[in-house]
Amino acid sequence: MIRTIITLAFVVIFLIVSIPIWLILLIIGLFSKPTKDKLAYNIVAWAFGVVAFLSGVKYEVNGYENIPKDTAVLYIGNHQSFFDVVLGYHICPAVTGFLSKKTFEKVPLLNVWMHMNYCLFLTRTDPRQDLKLIIKAQEYIKQGISMFVFPEGTRSKTGEMADFHEASFKIATKTGCPIIPVSFTNTREVFEAHLPRLKKTHVIITFGQAIDPASLEGENKKHVGAYVKSIIEAQLASDSNNI
Repeated sequence: MIRTIITLAFVVIFLIVSIPIWLILLIIGLFSKPTKDKLAYNIVAWAFGVVAFLSGVKYEVNGYENIPKDTAVLYIGNHQSFFDVVLGYHICPAVTGFLSKKTFEKVPLLNVWMHMNYCLFLTRTDPRQDLKLIIKAQEYIKQGISMFVFPEGTRSKTGEMADFHEASFKIATKTGCPIIPVSFTNTREVFEAHLPRLKKTHVIITFGQAIDPASLEGENKKHVGAYVKSIIEAQLASDSNNI
């Protein structure tokens, strides 16, 4: 429990101490929005890196070379744990927005950082509103901001992947941006499998090869989510042998 208490204490302290940084970033944004965006992202990415360290997560990252450096992408990940977000945010290149649950928009202080970093909050209950957010994510992609989606819609309670919601893939099919499959192996063992304790855990994150949505054919083009899910499933099976 000591590890859990220390980690939670750091999160609270960071959120409070970082309040003055909002004003600094606001001023920087008046002169250079790209600089402000990168600084805001890197500050939170650093904080999440500290959270991972304090939590005892030993993470291994593979496939960085598969991420294009000259265009925004759609990251698609499996979702086992809160730490998928922590680690994904920490290791993804700036600037990347996350599609998140609406409930996180109500978390004081954290919600400011999330809005600042292009996060969008899905309702999961209002299809019309969520479609507007998917369209907003497409606009972000066109502006050069990558997006990260967990298309299962919620964290797995068993470790098994649920079906991927196809709607989120419109972010890529409508913009033509590459899709990067992201496989999180063993993240559930950090926290969810040992509630309320954090456990020192070896985690593997693998960025798969970029998928050009325009090059897909047949069933793969018709059901992009199912196709990407099959790729992540194969990678998880491979990476699990190295845990």
